[in-house]
Amino acid sequence: MSSQHTPDAAAAAPAVGADSPFRQEHALRDEAPQFVLPLVVRIEKTEPPARTDALETAARAVLVLLTDERAEGEGEWAAAVRDWQDARIRKVVRRARGAEWRKAQSLPGITVHGDASEVRVFPPVPLDGWPKELAKLQVSGTDLDDPAPPSPAGPGLPVLWFNPGLEMSAGKAMAQAGHAAQLAWWELTGAERARWQDSGFRLAVRTATPEGWAELNRSGLPVVRDAGFTEIAPGSATVIADHPALRARL
Repeated sequence: MSSQHTPDAAAAAPAVGADSPFRQEHALRDEAPQFVLPLVVRIEKTEPPARTDALETAARAVLVLLTDERAEGEGEWAAAVRDWQDARIRKVVRRARGAEWRKAQSLPGITVHGDASEVRVFPPVPLDGWPKELAKLQVSGTDLDDPAPPSPAGPGLPVLWFNPGLEMSAGKAMAQAGHAAQLAWWELTGAERARWQDSGFRLAVRTATPEGWAELNRSGLPVVRDAGFTEIAPGSATVIADHPALRARL
């Protein structure tokens, strides 16, 4: 699988002919039934999480779901996960607090904790088939901030690098971070996946410098390119997944 993917689509690539393999794959994914992976972030009025913590927790939540026994083999979520990954890997982040959060907790899913953030990830649902408890939750209002600039990522840690030239709401960025983690996961070997999982899917989310972003774009590491449905232009490169195991192959 290509290392360049749009979060709401198939692989993104330079302009090519209508009969190219890329265009054909893109069309096949468009024709498949469309699913979305719901994520809900807990944002209480008095104690909202820090932005970077929420982004990192969302990325880990996607990986936790992909490796849950219910999402594998003949598990109860496996068919939905397969259908979702065979089409566009859409993810939508909504926010909840108080009673809304408690209702979300009652639905089948997994809550992943960060330093102070909580994100609940649910098995994929049809694009127009959200559970009513989640459908009523707001997509907007996820404007989170970091109280201080994040410290440099530790050595040997997978880093999801954001494009310094783009501005996104925290909810949009959480979905992008999840896409980047998923692209890295797809390209790892079984042993590499096992080591990452054993670490609790440790990772960092940081914004690259302009110079660093240019270098990352030349590296061949997995790149998330957005479909452009919300907030940013279609085809925008949003995140690059810099996993040590992938970098070692460059």
